[in-house]
Amino acid sequence: MIQRFIELGEGYSDLYELLEIMYTNKERVSQLLCLKVKKENKEYASFVVVLHPASEGNFLPLYICREGIPVPSKRYDLFHSKAADLNKDVISFDVKPSTDFAETELFYHYLTGILRLNYLLPPLT
Repeated sequence: MIQRFIELGEGYSDLYELLEIMYTNKERVSQLLCLKVKKENKEYASFVVVLHPASEGNFLPLYICREGIPVPSKRYDLFHSKAADLNKDVISFDVKPSTDFAETELFYHYLTGILRLNYLLPPLT
């Protein structure tokens, strides 16, 4: 199974696209995640929508708005409100910021490891 992060942006107007992905694929939503980081003495969130693989193919997408949503903020509250509308819990983690990694791809490998260790992603088959 291929598991890949698909970055939509940092969560300014991109958050609305992420919310649309949640609604149009509500039957496929597996997990809703809030990954919190501290940067410059402020707390920010990345939101992740994990979908079940499509019926054909072996691809599991993880749509993410990375580290651009202040905690607390209206956008932060909006994501949690929309999750409640879908009867889904938002699972929160504190993680290292992506700036601690030489490349964004290494950051995504780090997140994949955390999610797999917590059984939020299925093992590779």
